[in-house]
Amino acid sequence: MDGPHDFHDHAFDLDEVSDGTEPTVFGQAARIHFAANYPETPHILDHQMSDHSSLTLDALANLAGELPEGSIEFNSGDLPIGVDGKPEATGLSIRDTIRHIATSNSWAVLKNIEQSPTYKTLLLSLLDEIKPEIEAKTGAMLRPQGFIFISSPNAVTPYHFDPEHNILLQLKGSKVMTQFPAGDARFAPDQVHEGYHSGGARELTWQDQFAEYGTELAIKAGQALFVPVMAPHFVRNGATSSISLSITWRSDWSFEEADARGFNRVLRKAGLNPRAPLRWPGSNKQKAYTYRALRKLGLVG
Repeated sequence: MDGPHDFHDHAFDLDEVSDGTEPTVFGQAARIHFAANYPETPHILDHQMSDHSSLTLDALANLAGELPEGSIEFNSGDLPIGVDGKPEATGLSIRDTIRHIATSNSWAVLKNIEQSPTYKTLLLSLLDEIKPEIEAKTGAMLRPQGFIFISSPNAVTPYHFDPEHNILLQLKGSKVMTQFPAGDARFAPDQVHEGYHSGGARELTWQDQFAEYGTELAIKAGQALFVPVMAPHFVRNGATSSISLSITWRSDWSFEEADARGFNRVLRKAGLNPRAPLRWPGSNKQKAYTYRALRKLGLVG
């Protein structure tokens, strides 16, 4: 969901949305459960977000009309787990795709919803509820982003990974996400990680033998699923149409992991076989800071 970055340039002041009241979406039990599992263990949380007026089909169709074209992606929902290249369009407009999602056999995503002031406030208010639990482990919460997925019955989101910490809130319908261990080169080779962080794609090559190693995590409306940074996954929608809100953020740790991958790419081009970055709570500061110095000097892209 993210691309090349400049470290720390995308922090938001989450205090701007806090009014001192008690959290209203993630209750105390959910926040305790989140704190115990963040940032490496997939887990399911309860939330109180399913009936928000800004997340109806009509409201989302209107949002789609306001967002720039590059922030909208939609295509056929009848996809395999693994794809090669960009899927074909359905022929419908994005607004018609969303309003008729129950019958359009489509999958749509509205990216970077924080471009809208209304949705930025919504995103930041959600993240503000769990900010203390996040920053206690992975450092400053950086680059908050939001993504809304609208899916027809049985639609598939193909196998891929993302560089953000991610909580996927199911608002309508249900889905099953199959996750694979983050950092395991069997499911996402190191060279693919390194290529992604230099501007490559995040789609991965699916192999049928992977299936036995995946963990299926089913969520319904009122539940949310945490996805660790760079955990390969694919998603299959349930028997009814679905709306999901993905709230994501980067952290000091995630940027260090990404920049360590960038430095490994430099080493690999020099003929070396570098060790993969450590997963949390391991530190990748040495490689990351070296890569940032090289980038500042203009020696790497």
